[in-house]
Amino acid sequence: MTDTVVLKKYANRRLYDTARSAYVTLDEVAEMVREGRAIRAVDAQTKEDVTAFVLTQIVLEEARKKNALLQVPLLHMIIRYGDNVLVDFFDKYLEQIVRNYLEYKRTVDKQFEKWLDFGADLSELAQKSMTGMTPFSTMIKPKPDSRNKEKKKRDSE
Repeated sequence: MTDTVVLKKYANRRLYDTARSAYVTLDEVAEMVREGRAIRAVDAQTKEDVTAFVLTQIVLEEARKKNALLQVPLLHMIIRYGDNVLVDFFDKYLEQIVRNYLEYKRTVDKQFEKWLDFGADLSELAQKSMTGMTPFSTMIKPKPDSRNKEKKKRDSE
């Protein structure tokens, strides 16, 4: 990520962008993150790092707009086991799983783009390459020699 945006979080839940000297909304902070900028949020009074809280607030706000982020049974498990099993999972595995998924998606997208750039009509190529490969083609189509023999036989009669 490129340059870090330092935000001050005030008790009234407002966020202040120290570089721009202006208050920002959660939506604006989310857009900064989407643009690749890192966010660091500190409590204006205690100087405590509240970055995770602000980012979680953005995720929850996005989920509220869509009325879902995680399925209800998973949310129950998070609440039930959050301090034990799930904390380890989130700390150790979730980030890597998401990174792997994004890398896989990027690879598949690149490959698909190459296919489109190739510009060939794959259906036509497939038809050409499949000609004569049908296991029943000899039963369906008579051999060219046998057709000629049948025609000559009919003509002579």
